[in-house]
Amino acid sequence: MDELRITGIQARGFHGLFDFEQRDGQLFIVDLLLHLDLKKAGNSDSIEDTVDYGAMTARVKELIESGPYRLIERLAEIIATSLKEEFALSTIEVTVHKPEAPVGVKVDDISVTIRR
Repeated sequence: MDELRITGIQARGFHGLFDFEQRDGQLFIVDLLLHLDLKKAGNSDSIEDTVDYGAMTARVKELIESGPYRLIERLAEIIATSLKEEFALSTIEVTVHKPEAPVGVKVDDISVTIRR
């Protein structure tokens, strides 16, 4: 299978264990690694033979803004399930970044990656 990557999809979500996270929200960033057959699109040069990146990124933004969910693992699962159902994907890898996670120690990022 071929790979298609979309990185850095950003939106404000209201996910987390703490009340203030679900009340105030914070930045979430999502990266996607999609496995699908791109041969037809490569030969035809037609958008109809591949995934619509604009529609896919808009859907991810919408899902980040939905919820709230307590865990980023849940958000990743929601994104993976939704995209697999809506687009013709063999497999999907979803990474959800929570760079502002309130863990009590300065960190650059906390993320979870799932493969479905």
